[in-house]
Amino acid sequence: MVIDFSRQLHYVWALLPEIILCVSGMIILVVGVTGRYREAHLAVEGELEPGRSDDLGWLALLSLSLAAVANAWLYGVTEVGVNSMIAVDQFRLFSNWIFLLAAVLGILISFAYVYRQRLQAGEFYALILFATSGMMFMAGARDLIVVFLGLEVMSIAVYALTAFNRRDRKSAEAGLKYFLLGAFSTGFLLYGIALVYGATGSTNVAVIGEIISSGEGSRNLLSAAIALLTIGFAFKVSAIPFHMWTPDVYEGAPAPVTAWMSAAVKAAGFVAFLRVLMVGFDSMYPLWYPILWWLAAITMVGANLIALVQTNIKRMLAYSSIAHAGYLLVAIAAANETASAGMLFYLLVYTLMNMGAFAIVMSVSHHSEKRLYIDNYVGFGWAQPLLGIFLTIFLLSLAGFPGTGGFMGKIYLLLGAAESDLWALSVILVLTTVLSYWYYLRVAWVMWMKNPEVEGQYDRITVPLPMRLALLMSVGLILYVGILPSGTLEFARASIEGLGNFGGGLLGQGP
Repeated sequence: MVIDFSRQLHYVWALLPEIILCVSGMIILVVGVTGRYREAHLAVEGELEPGRSDDLGWLALLSLSLAAVANAWLYGVTEVGVNSMIAVDQFRLFSNWIFLLAAVLGILISFAYVYRQRLQAGEFYALILFATSGMMFMAGARDLIVVFLGLEVMSIAVYALTAFNRRDRKSAEAGLKYFLLGAFSTGFLLYGIALVYGATGSTNVAVIGEIISSGEGSRNLLSAAIALLTIGFAFKVSAIPFHMWTPDVYEGAPAPVTAWMSAAVKAAGFVAFLRVLMVGFDSMYPLWYPILWWLAAITMVGANLIALVQTNIKRMLAYSSIAHAGYLLVAIAAANETASAGMLFYLLVYTLMNMGAFAIVMSVSHHSEKRLYIDNYVGFGWAQPLLGIFLTIFLLSLAGFPGTGGFMGKIYLLLGAAESDLWALSVILVLTTVLSYWYYLRVAWVMWMKNPEVEGQYDRITVPLPMRLALLMSVGLILYVGILPSGTLEFARASIEGLGNFGGGLLGQGP
């Protein structure tokens, strides 16, 4: 099917997955405050059957399935031209698979938590759908205004989810911190967009790229705009020194929200950042390349060093998330097809392994905000062998151990960096990866090499059916792409073709 998206009516088809999520979110929101669901969040544990709140979770999963069908349908659509505000290209569609997968896993691991913490299920699941639609808006945006609108749709929903547990003071504190710093960073992004418009007279990314390539536009304004845009995106992906919010927000937010946002929000930021730089500012690569080089280097080194001394497992995974942002920044700095395809592959794998690790953390904490220290995992492997094996696989994949998806992801990032002669950055990536083995394997060592301090302390651990499905899906896919990565990588590489010229990455010789 060939569709001209310059006609406004046809944007309905271009945005079909997002429309499905938004409409479904509103339906779940209304259903959640009516009839048998109205008092679900007020019930005391044991006085209400979990099925009442679980119904809304399954309805949200059905909505995500319909959005996935719509996303698959868009592969058969061919758009006319490349100057529309919404792109219907394979880059956007591959990114949508990441967001949908993250949302499915986030909902599957949250069933028991929502019930036990007596959260309002309708609002919780609706906010996840709204935030996912915002991420998808960002991935498909060819216009900086649409990027901004998608960012705001995502951010407002995530702010609310971070502070969702009103009975927990840490959750409220995390939500406030995230909101204040997020609003501040959004200001940088908006000022950057304004300067781009002032320099080029357009906010369309493709048109901006054409104007800059032709030598038009104020270079001084564009230089300032790139700096401001980089600050805005660096905040969303938690790059050092714009990471200050991450440890406190990840520790204070409800555990399933932390798991989901650590993967999905990061993916949305990187996908939008890559499109803006590769399409709009590709010809200005010599200007923004040194900025990305230093951001990547500082983020990889700083985050891994700080993670070494963490004793709270949520904070450790928070600094781990920052370190992975540094690895992904290497791909943008390389600015070639291999690195960009590797970035998409890595985002997919990171979603699986990080959310899988958080799912087991939630099980150990009995779906609450307790038992979140590494010492709480003493002897866990022998007491719960299957969960111990799963967590070990997730930790090894996060560390980049051979045979896992995380290892193959880093290999492809290194290949992309080598293709652009970023040897120093490649060495930093390898060394910081080796450094990360210490804090990842420390958890595995505690699980398997120490005896439980209290006999039977892990007997109360429960893994509901939805969480089992999420764990099996995550472990299976991590091992599959770790052993047979070629199919997924070729899919990612095909999604990158036609995104940008990728000419700038060949210039990289160090900052």
